[in-house]
Amino acid sequence: MSFDHAQFKRLERKGYNRIGARYLAAAGSRGELAAALLAAADLTPGQRVLDLASGPGLLAGMAQQVVGANGLAVASDISEGQLACCPGLARVAADGEALPFADGSFERVVCGLGLMFFPDDHAALREMRRVLRPDGRLALSVWGAASEVPLVEAALACMRRLLPPPKVARPSIFRFGDAGELDRRLASADFCDRDIRPCRFTVEFADAAAYWQGFLDLAGGAAESLSRVPPEKQRELAIEVAEELAPHAVAGGFRLTSTVLVATARPV
Repeated sequence: MSFDHAQFKRLERKGYNRIGARYLAAAGSRGELAAALLAAADLTPGQRVLDLASGPGLLAGMAQQVVGANGLAVASDISEGQLACCPGLARVAADGEALPFADGSFERVVCGLGLMFFPDDHAALREMRRVLRPDGRLALSVWGAASEVPLVEAALACMRRLLPPPKVARPSIFRFGDAGELDRRLASADFCDRDIRPCRFTVEFADAAAYWQGFLDLAGGAAESLSRVPPEKQRELAIEVAEELAPHAVAGGFRLTSTVLVATARPV
């Protein structure tokens, strides 16, 4: 299956526009990840911060509180619908592979669970490096290996089991789950002082239907594709995903512990 970058971006943008405020509500379950990423970014008052692939601006909002009135946190995303959820922040709708900012505009760039969604991840990393000051810092997070991310892999495995292969090829969201591969990618984009550490977090769901809805509320392009699936098949997925969730069953529902990698680096 050939890969069409432009078509993939259109699907992602449409999907994230579709889920809008639902994403904002569901993303609260990942609050500890946002806190870990901002801690890694080492923000101080007065800095200029770019939150890339910002979604509804959770990281940007937290960053703005740290940098204060003399600093600036900018939320940037390809989805205008997501950015509409953070009207109190500076917002720029943009393609992360071609940012509309001058060289050296920011002391910090943060990107929470976003790098995996850039078709040309090298271009995105080079843009992050370009807009950073020479003494700046990049802090980003990515999903770990599929086997270590049941929060997402359970849904994807159910889709692979019950649905035909997708018509639009998608880059694997786990493709940077190996720390060595992520390190190589950062090095190839001229980042030094690279540090990559695992961060684990746990989310609980009352039942399979709650898990499935949580997945849809955060899935972007996948949610857009699933919206085109016949309603009866959508209902089947919400029920059948219990098979993939079975290893994580606990009294009162399901408990899923997943891993992300948090990386920091500086421009060469």
